[in-house]
Amino acid sequence: MRWGKYILGALIAAVLVHFAAIIAVPRVLMHVAIERFGAAGVNTWHVADRVTAASRQIVRPAPDFAYSVCVYDLSAGPVVITAVPWEQYWSLSLYGENTDNFFVIDDRDAHSGAQITLVKRGAAHPEGASMVVESPSTHGIALIRRLAPTASTYDAAKQVAADDVCASATQTGN
Repeated sequence: MRWGKYILGALIAAVLVHFAAIIAVPRVLMHVAIERFGAAGVNTWHVADRVTAASRQIVRPAPDFAYSVCVYDLSAGPVVITAVPWEQYWSLSLYGENTDNFFVIDDRDAHSGAQITLVKRGAAHPEGASMVVESPSTHGIALIRRLAPTASTYDAAKQVAADDVCASATQTGN
C-alpha cells in the first residue's frame, strides 16, 4: 500500500506537468515569434526574404510562397489590415497570442484583396469598417502568403506586398 501513494503522487504530478506544458508551450513559442518578428516594429508589414534551406524564420516555410508578417498591437485601438490581391493563390491568416489561428481569408473569398479592421474581442466596432474581425488577444501575428514559386514571381509578389497595410486605424484615417 505504501508504494501506491507514491505511484498515485507521481501520476498526479505527471498530469499537472502535462497540462501546464499544453497551456504554456504555445504561449512561449508565440511570444518568441512576436519578439523576433516585432523587433523591426509593430503594426507594419515585413516581407520575408525568399525561403531557402538557410533562411527559415518560421517553422517549415514553403519555398513556393512569399511571406509577409505583421505583429499587431491592439493596445492603442483597432488596426487596419489590407492584403492587396495577387494574380495567383494568396491568403491572410491571423494568429492570437496562444498560436490559435482565428481568421483566414484567401483569393477564393476575396478576389480583389481584403481590408479588415482588427479589434480586441468585446471592443466597439468602428463605424464604416467594411469587415471587422475580433482578436482574442491584444497582440498577435498577421501572415500573408502569396504563391511565388520562382525568383521572378517572388520579386513581383514583393512589389505587390509594398502596398499591403498593417497600421493603427488612427494612422489610416479609419
